[in-house]
Amino acid sequence: MTGAGPARDRLLQTVVEQLAGQGIADRSLRALATATGTSHRMLIYHFGSREGLLTEVVATVEAGQQAALAALTADPGAGPREVVDRFWVTVSAGARRYGPLFFELSAQAMQGRAHAARLRETLVAPWIAPLGALLERGGLAPAAARTRARLVIGAARGLLHDALVTGEFIEADAAMADLTALALPP
Repeated sequence: MTGAGPARDRLLQTVVEQLAGQGIADRSLRALATATGTSHRMLIYHFGSREGLLTEVVATVEAGQQAALAALTADPGAGPREVVDRFWVTVSAGARRYGPLFFELSAQAMQGRAHAARLRETLVAPWIAPLGALLERGGLAPAAARTRARLVIGAARGLLHDALVTGEFIEADAAMADLTALALPP
């Protein structure tokens, strides 16, 4: 049985911060424990295993981004461009810190790693519904809104990848501004 409560939540956030800075690679549970100032026994108590810990890291990273989008789409007066532009600012601001971890976990999901399997279900589909609803609110038909939502999600992630690899965040910002102007209703 895994532990629960505030101590677990603090430990999980410490691990997320550590992995954001150093990556996952093939780091052992003992190495993660040392790097985060705890013992491997405490990590096992709270998360069950390395895979259990990494599964929780995936859930935490994804939940943070989904919460940010939900907060922005909740404003009934905000149009699609405004919401996507504000979301881009939020996501790209954190990308320098969390982007490499996000893409490392995404690659592990593509490789079929058990701890990243959840991303197969959470990386695309849960994003299409709120963004699609926002685009419908902006005047697009439901099928077109879902397709456009997928386009924006894929393009935004591609631009984040580009910026992280090249360091050209200003250029990625300009490209995202062009995308929103071309692809989204006001």
